[in-house]
Amino acid sequence: MRLERLARPAARALLAGPEGLRVGGAVAERLLDEAAGHPGVLAEAVRRLPPAVLAGTAPAPVRLVGDDTLAAVYGRLLGALPADGRRLLGVVARACGTPDGPYEPDGPCAADPPDGPGGVREEAYRTEVGTALALARSLRVPVEALDGLVAAGLLRRRGDELAFPDPFLRRAAGVGAVRGDGAQPGGHPAEPTGPALCGPSLPAVPSLPDARHERHRADRLGPPPAVRARSGAARGRELLARGFAALAGGPVMDAHESFAQAAKALGDRCPAEAADARFLAMEAAWAAGDVDACLAALDLAPAARGTERAFAEGLRAALTIRPDRARTPLARVVAGGAGREEPRLLLRAGAAALVLGDVAAAARLHGRALARARAERRASLLPRILEHLAYAELRAGRYSRAGHAAREGLRAARATGQPNSAAHQHAVLALVASVTGDGPAAAGHAERALAIGRPHGLAQAVTLAEWALARADSGAGLAERAAARLAPLVGPGPRGGHFALRMLAVPCFVEAAVASGQEAEARAATEEYARWAAYGLDRPAPAQLARCRALLAPRGEEARRWFGEALRCHEGSGNDFERARTLFAYGVRLRRLRRPGEARGPLRDALVAFERAAAEGWARQARAELRATGAAGGRAPEPAALASLTPQQQRIARLVADGATNREVAARLSLSPRTVDHHLRGVYARLQLRSRVELSALVAEARG
Repeated sequence: MRLERLARPAARALLAGPEGLRVGGAVAERLLDEAAGHPGVLAEAVRRLPPAVLAGTAPAPVRLVGDDTLAAVYGRLLGALPADGRRLLGVVARACGTPDGPYEPDGPCAADPPDGPGGVREEAYRTEVGTALALARSLRVPVEALDGLVAAGLLRRRGDELAFPDPFLRRAAGVGAVRGDGAQPGGHPAEPTGPALCGPSLPAVPSLPDARHERHRADRLGPPPAVRARSGAARGRELLARGFAALAGGPVMDAHESFAQAAKALGDRCPAEAADARFLAMEAAWAAGDVDACLAALDLAPAARGTERAFAEGLRAALTIRPDRARTPLARVVAGGAGREEPRLLLRAGAAALVLGDVAAAARLHGRALARARAERRASLLPRILEHLAYAELRAGRYSRAGHAAREGLRAARATGQPNSAAHQHAVLALVASVTGDGPAAAGHAERALAIGRPHGLAQAVTLAEWALARADSGAGLAERAAARLAPLVGPGPRGGHFALRMLAVPCFVEAAVASGQEAEARAATEEYARWAAYGLDRPAPAQLARCRALLAPRGEEARRWFGEALRCHEGSGNDFERARTLFAYGVRLRRLRRPGEARGPLRDALVAFERAAAEGWARQARAELRATGAAGGRAPEPAALASLTPQQQRIARLVADGATNREVAARLSLSPRTVDHHLRGVYARLQLRSRVELSALVAEARG
């Protein structure tokens, strides 16, 4: 039952009872204002205030209804809540703060603006849902209890805002949140134990002379060291909350700056949280593709020890292109992850494995982090873990697994309000769709990733999305367009792609550039790729380098030698999809050297591997090449495949099927013959056709 507050006459009558006989007139009016008609609050405040204060003969505190009073009145209610719900309620109270700043215990009465006689306007204390959830994540508080708190009426949700229907409950819940910032009951500093929140605590009320002495001391010397330390921790956690909010759905470099400042504010007082802030600053800068900012974040940890120091040293060496100095410390971090159970430490170990190119270890560590986060119901961590896991599966060439992780990550990102993570998941799904041959899905996911990634500075997600569009073009046989998309991604400098993805995209660019006659550009990119492959940070790199050299080889025998070297290197790389691409390229080269019998073996092996990987776009090309060798290894295209063509390709296909020459089609559509020829080659590649005769038969069958 929800009881109405007492009207002022009834509250005055309550105050005039036996306890109220000793309450002076001015003090009584203040108590009636502050208690706002709450009988329990009024009675408890009278019980706790010293007799001299009630009588008006001693100075009154700034608040007659103190936070200790509210903790006593609301203690049973808060204590009856599940621990996660109580902690989350305290986080929301802290996020709501006051109209002028964050919540402080026993602050001035002016923080509670009146709304009529004795009332309190709760609308003055609001917070956005995303801000509250970001603060909860920074304090490692589970957020799943939010819906239950709203359903129980303890919180009110209006659109994207949260508020407390009962402002006294906000203050009572906030007492526990603030006490969790490192102060124990009584005001003594506690040892830093992480940001766990406690329930309402009842601090001892100092005598008035002691309080006056402390105020006088503060006027002369400023706050005591323990208070200053707590203020630094509170400031650091506020910056952490801002960083999480920006990392979840804002400009990612804003998140980097907030995390970097949080690391400085937390300092030695909260070393575990400061370390998290440093690496979150580095992660935000990594997502933005800013190497200098990554290095600056790592430089914030001069006193780091153990695996934290090893991770910082190894990553700093990798970012400054010193792989010989990066391997040993990063390998220590990966090995140290074997005995870890904390998801954030497993994430760090998995990231080290990715930098080393050990994708098997990265997938294993991120899989363990995912299991732990699920077991601990840390929903806010799931999108970040699934990002890393999906990327590890991409690097391993396991596209179906990458898609599964990204789809789950997308659901988790939406559920926890993290659109930036959703952008990354969309980029991964675009890459997966580009391999499976689902052009519309690749374009749709890439568009969503770019819509968020570009304004928020997510260079990594943007590069992955652009790469996906280029791979979809390659899978459709549109080599020239693929090369045009990839050229900026593999170029150096601030206008290029993400620094960690630039070299990984080079083999795709070389293949598309060679197919579209841009051999000089392909050769330059191959030489730079050769220098990078020598660092040994990517296991498939030697095989892909040999494939690039084979594609550029001017003579058939030289090409055969390089393809043989590539296939030999693929045996130990563990990436079956890249091996299939090498087999396909080898078969195509043999067929064009007029050796169809030799080409059939590599092409059949490539087709089987593509089908196992569900890479239907590549499988279509392999079938078409097989048919071109005279083999019966490929399926004929279905008439419905015409719908996969662009509108312009469909118009050209129908005219050609009706017997028009390229020049006649060009005149009919006001195009150049060269443009018609380009589109027609795309039609043949998409439909796995070899001639106009096959195209005419397919169009006639589609017409019925």
